[in-house]
Parts: sequence; C-alpha cells; structure tokens
Amino acid sequence: MTLLSRTLGSYTTTAVGLGCMGLSIEGKPSREQAVATIHAALDAGCRQLDTAWSYYESGGPEQTNENLVREALNSWKGPKDEVLVATKVGHFRNFTEGKPTWGVDGRPEKLIRRAKESAMALGVDSIDLLYLHRPDPKVPYEESLQAMAQIVQEGVAKEVGISNASLQQIDLARGILGKNLVAVQNQFSPLFIDTRESLEYSLHCGLAFVSWSPLGGFRKPKDETKFETFKQIAQERGVSYQQVILAWELAQGEGMFVLPGAHRPETIVDSLQGGELQLSKEELALLP
Repeated sequence: MTLLSRTLGSYTTTAVGLGCMGLSIEGKPSREQAVATIHAALDAGCRQLDTAWSYYESGGPEQTNENLVREALNSWKGPKDEVLVATKVGHFRNFTEGKPTWGVDGRPEKLIRRAKESAMALGVDSIDLLYLHRPDPKVPYEESLQAMAQIVQEGVAKEVGISNASLQQIDLARGILGKNLVAVQNQFSPLFIDTRESLEYSLHCGLAFVSWSPLGGFRKPKDETKFETFKQIAQERGVSYQQVILAWELAQGEGMFVLPGAHRPETIVDSLQGGELQLSKEELALLP
C-alpha cells in the first residue's frame, strides 16, 4: 500500500501514523497482539509511530510502550530507517482514589532525565521527535520549554514538539525553541473541535499539527450523533466511517497528521486507508 506522505520537520513520513498508547495501558491487548498490530501498520506502509514515556499501566513498569515499540521495530524485517518514532515526556501514571490516572511533571531536571530514559528505552542515541507532553501548572511553561531546548542542544532529541498547547503556549514555544520546534500535537476529532483555532494557527506558522485521538478516543462515552454524517458518507462510499473521519481531518491542511490508535492489526490497516480517501467539496461542506 502506498500511503499519503507529508513533511513533518526534517522528516517525510506518513500522514496517518499509529498512536501506540492503547497497546500498553489499561485494557491493552496481549504483548504478541500488540507487536503484531505495530508490524501490520509498518507492513502496510505506515512510517510514523507515536509513543510516550508515560504509556504504561498505573502501578506497573514504567516506559512499557517505548520498550514495546523498540521490540516491534527490532523484530520487523522492513526498512527501520524510514520510520519516524516520536515520544513524549512530562506525564506519568498514578492513582486517584484507587483509579488509574495521569500526573504531570514539567520540572526541567525531570524532563531532561526522562528524555534520556526515553532514548535508552527506544535504543537510540537521539530521539527523532520529542514532545513536551502537557504543560505543568506548577512550573512556568518557559522553564519547561528551556529544558526542551537543552535536550536538543545535548543531542538527546533531533527535533521537538509541544502537546496539549494553547495559542499563547505555541507562541512561547516558537520564541524559545525556534526552528527546533516542528509540531503541535493536540486533540482534534468530531467530538473535540475546540482546538480548531490552534490547528489553523499551527499550520499558519508552518508547524505540523498532529491530532491525537482523531477518532474520538476509546473507552469513553460518545455522542454518537456527532458521527452520523460521517457514517452516511461512509455508507455511500463503501468504506468505514473511521476512514471518512481521518480523510476529513487530513483535508484541514497539508501540515495535518493523525494518530489513530488500534488494538488489532485489522483496525490500523483500515485506518491507514483513510489517508487515501479523497472527499469532495460537497462532502466536506457537510462536515464540521
């Protein structure tokens, strides 16, 4: 399968990547199925894998997903040098009232330490693309960004991005990180269009916009009415409505990327075809 490719920083990679979080957190598939899912994506032509230091079960071994990605790449027979592997630092897992939750730690010394641990887990000298996972309200954002700049200066990461960022934070990052800042990774989907302004601003600034949970996430209650038009178009086209969603998102601009997750090989192979689906102007006019 020849997949839609676009420029992300200094890389040329597929516009549809694989968001690997669901392969290692609560509700994850078996290790064998997780590796098979990554291999299926790569075999189908996907050349972007997205992981994070914090993708592990609360209370379990840290960096589970980064280690999984390394294992899957090491056992894959294809051209590993073509694959962009992005990871993120600044989050960790914990418990709140006995339920698995996410904590945030944007202290500079912790970000630098975690970045080095991520490089070690991935088995690389320098991370392809490293995101600041989420702003820490306890730490001035400028300090976290300066740590990201130091990470690049030390060669721990080649390029950096920011995630879950506001317009003001995008501007702060541009000022501190300069050309080393290449991407903004925010949530965007039919269920979450509040970030459209940050999407448009990122593209205007020449930054890639990378959508996490582009299909709306999983294990969350959904307003199914938000998907009705997508499903109608999908039925007319004879494709899955997930492909229509991804095609709509990719039509937002040339710098747009999406990271659907998957628990099964069949799911990610279907999602990858969303990059090949061209929606008409009439169809796009019906969508949000």
